[in-house]
This record gives sequence, structure tokens and C-alpha cells, in this order.
Amino acid sequence: MNIAVIGAGYVGLVTGACFAELGNQVTCVDVNKEKVINLKKGILPIYEPGLETMVTSNMAGGRLTFVSSLAEIKIEPQVIFIAVGTPSDKDGAADMQYVLAAAKDIGAYINDYCVIVDKSTVPVGVADQVLNKIQAELDKRKLSVQFDIVSNPEFLREGAAIEDFMEPDRIIIGLTSEKAKAIMTKLYAPILRRPEKLYFMSVKDAEMTKYVANAMLATKISFMNEMAVLCDRMGVDVENVRLGIGSDSRIGNAFIYPGCGYGGSCFPKDVKALIKMAEHNNVDPLVLRAVEERNYHQKRVLPKKITDIFGENLQDIRIGVWGLSFKPGTDDMREASSLVLLEHLMERNANVQAYDPVAMPVAKDLLPQEWFTSGRLRLVEQQYDALKEVDVLVLVTEWKPFCYPDLSEMKKSMRRKIIIDGRNQYDPRQMRDAEFEYYGIGR
Repeated sequence: MNIAVIGAGYVGLVTGACFAELGNQVTCVDVNKEKVINLKKGILPIYEPGLETMVTSNMAGGRLTFVSSLAEIKIEPQVIFIAVGTPSDKDGAADMQYVLAAAKDIGAYINDYCVIVDKSTVPVGVADQVLNKIQAELDKRKLSVQFDIVSNPEFLREGAAIEDFMEPDRIIIGLTSEKAKAIMTKLYAPILRRPEKLYFMSVKDAEMTKYVANAMLATKISFMNEMAVLCDRMGVDVENVRLGIGSDSRIGNAFIYPGCGYGGSCFPKDVKALIKMAEHNNVDPLVLRAVEERNYHQKRVLPKKITDIFGENLQDIRIGVWGLSFKPGTDDMREASSLVLLEHLMERNANVQAYDPVAMPVAKDLLPQEWFTSGRLRLVEQQYDALKEVDVLVLVTEWKPFCYPDLSEMKKSMRRKIIIDGRNQYDPRQMRDAEFEYYGIGR
């Protein structure tokens, strides 16, 4: 099948590469010409395990190409995916300008029937706007072209996106046309070993499903983080509580790990957008606001623990940080807890040595340059270099190399043996037996 994917960011690139891997002819379109040039050279704008190999192999096989406009595609695709960004607007609502711009380009391009698939996370009702925008462009061209709009939200976890695409828990498809249904069923047939994983529904139902799924997961995280704060005050080990409730099949173990707050490109943005949708429809989003507020405070737990130990003036304190990305398996630092922590430390004149397995190039571009030029923030090349002569280690991201550290190496490197564990990766008794002063989340 001939497929076009508009947007070569995280969702678009994974979607395009995976469909090419399944034998389709895929063209990814991105208006960022520099990005397209780099992609043609095999240079990816993101880190995702296995993606670079998949992209380069399918480029070599002639199944995956990159262009900067739809007009460059000579054979008109049967399916066009819209996979552009939907960032938060100033008021927290999802910004649809890139989605509607893509729709306008589609209307100016198509000449024959095709299925337009919204892969971007969009508020309920945006599919209607996409339809109207495409139709308006066709009307300008005085063309009568049939097309169908489909909502097919993505459920890709950063760090496991290829696995999630190829072995999905479910595939949600919102549509109104039997013709589009047949095409989408054929498209996903190679990865659907169990047809019951394919859920057809209305377009609006599919649009809403994506937001509710992310908001539910964010709610579990914030609820458990709040319980961790309570456990901390009451002398309860939240990890034992987590094990106890996670054994209940009605609750399960997923997304109940206490930590220093959620981040990334999805949960923060989608919770905000769902709050705006609720307010727009005269529903008071009490739970959603609480989820967002708890996450705001949770990102400030690690900074508070540091100032509780060392005071507000950190000028003579050297701090080691393990982890900068918002989660393991990605270089994505959007809304990461590390950003709040580093800002807090820089404001108090701390000296910081930070290490992350993959996010350091992103950090160099994202963080204020004066933090580096002042010498107060250094990004080091090796994990244990971050510990040299530090007064405290702060674990922010639970990358696997951090989870089972060399305690003897840590003791030799650190000036003071203090650990603040933002992801509850370490056994407090083991750390204290090894003569470390240990602080976790709710333990």
C-alpha cells in the first residue's frame, strides 16, 4: 500500500518506519527541510531504541523516503496520516495550527479517493475541522474528490515505541465509512494476530479515547505520588504499600510507582487539554486539576529534600545528578523533573555534575547556556564522573545502569555519602548498611 505520513517527529517517524517494515511504500513529509536532509543521511531527530536501524534498512530497501512537501510525491497515496505536533497553547488547550495546515496541504494535493488518518492527538471534533479544511481547498480547485476522515490515535510509549506499534494492546479506529474500514483493516492486518484487538467506533469516540487513556495513567501516577507524601509523613514505607495494592488484580502494578513526577510530550499536555475541553463544556474537572496540581508539587519534592538537608544557600555544595530525560529509553526532556531540579539548584548557586546515557546532546541545546559558561553545571561523559567529590547524589531517571550501581566506586568518589532516590530504585537498608545516608520518595 502507498502511504504518506505528514510529520517526521516522534509519532510520524515511528509510524512511517514501522509501516515500511511491514512492506508498504511510505513517504514521510516534513516542512523542516534541514530535518529531511538529515533523515536522508540516516540522521534521526530523536532517540528511540531500534528506530535508526529500522529507518536506514527501509531506506536502503526503497520502502521509506523523505520529502519536504506532498507535491514531491509522484504516486498519490491511498492513505495519508497526519502526525504533526499538537503542543499546548497559552491557555493549556491543544494548538491545532499544524494539524489544520496539514489538512490544507492535503486538500491542495489529492486528486483521487484516499483515507486521511488523524494520528496526532487532537481534541474531540477536530476531525470535522480537518474535513472542512480539505473540502474548502478542493472547492477552490473546483474538484469533486471523495475522501474519508479516520481517527487512529497512537499509544506509543517512548523507549518502547516499535514494540508497541508491532505488538499493540489495541488499535483504536474511529470512522464512518465501510470503504475506509476495509482499507484500515487491510493496513493493520500484518500485526493483528488477534482481530479482537481492533476496535472500531465513531470518530469522536476515538478522539476522546486517547485523552482519557493518558489522563487515567497520569491519575494513577499522581495518586500514588500523593500517597507517597503521606507515607513519608507517617513513617510508612510506600514501596510495601505499592506491593500490597499492586497484587490486587483490580488495581495492577502498572503506573503505581512513586517518583518525582511525570513528564514528556503526552501526559502534561493531554491533561491540560482535557481540562480545557471540560471547562469548554461546562464540566468542572475536579479530578484532572488535582492530578495536575499534585504533579506540579511532586516535581519539587527532590529540590525540597536537598534544601532540607543543606539549607537554601548551596554555593559550597556539589551535587551529582543521574538522569536528565523524563523517563528511561528516550532523550526527551520535555516537562522532565530534571528541569525543575536544575533550575532550583542553579538559583541557589549549587555546583552540579550531571550524566544521562542519551539525553546529553538535548540538554546542551535545551538548558540555558549561562549555566554551563558559569561553570556551575557540567555534563560529564561517564556515569561515575558525576559523583566525583559530590556531597549528594540525586537519582532522577531510572536508567538500568543506575539501578545496580557499584557501591564501592560510589563511596570512593563521593565526598559525603548522601543519596536522594527520586525513583525508589534502591533498598534503603542496603544503602544504610553500606553507610550511605538515604532519602527516597515516601520511605
